[in-house]
Amino acid sequence: MEENQHKLRVVPHLDSSSALVFPVMEFTLSGSAVVHIGRSITIENNKRSQPPSAKQMTFRSKVVSRTHAEIFVQGSKVYIRDLESSSGTFLNSRRLCGPNQRSQPFQLHDNDIIQLGVDYQGGTQEIYRAVKMRLELNKNQERIENMNRYNLQTYNSLRNLATPPSHISTITQSMERIEFGALGNSSSSSSNNKQNQEEENEDADEDIHVDECCICLFAIAPFQALFVAPCSHTFHYKCLRPLLLNHPGFACPLCRNYADLDASVSLEVEEVKSMLKTMKKTSKARSQDE
Repeated sequence: MEENQHKLRVVPHLDSSSALVFPVMEFTLSGSAVVHIGRSITIENNKRSQPPSAKQMTFRSKVVSRTHAEIFVQGSKVYIRDLESSSGTFLNSRRLCGPNQRSQPFQLHDNDIIQLGVDYQGGTQEIYRAVKMRLELNKNQERIENMNRYNLQTYNSLRNLATPPSHISTITQSMERIEFGALGNSSSSSSNNKQNQEEENEDADEDIHVDECCICLFAIAPFQALFVAPCSHTFHYKCLRPLLLNHPGFACPLCRNYADLDASVSLEVEEVKSMLKTMKKTSKARSQDE
């Protein structure tokens, strides 16, 4: 990353079933760059919203003013400022200033929560809901690489779990070793043999790794309905279903990583193979360096 250049990713903050879901927005901020935040302007002729520019963050909600706030860079730091909005701008639940006032700049940090306006009439209609967003600012590259390695490990684990012949073969071999050990113990009177067989049984148990659902803490097992989030955390679908009320928006309950569940899945087999090969090479090179 160049000096004084900031990567900003804006995702919906899903704190309730009525949270406003909007497309993920990404910006690269440098120098005197300014991101203008406001309500999208409808073109009267054809009744469609004006598309946002590269440095605009627009929303359809009527509780957002047309020129509501702005995010800008000053002295290598990122700030937000309210621009005399009527319904207010909130940073981590704190209002920046009173209505129709221009606020002083407030510095932004990674994972800050910004709210534009407040729900009108209880927010029963989407167009009258406050906009809540979470900022991912200058996400650490090492963290991304660690996540990629974790994704690869989870993918391989899930593939083994979802392939009955391989999974059953692994369990069968382990169980055969356990049964063989039990027979050996019954036919031997030597304490040394018993100790050896117990060690073999322990090794056989260690060969079988079983993941747990992070919500109910019960095992992830074959023949279960599973939900694998894009961040690769795995849950029982039954356990996770209440968290899907904001579809297509989804925030992982473990890492809080946001994902669009309606994102395209159009990937050819060869593309996946190439991606996995690249990830394996990167992971191998990194482990050699360490």
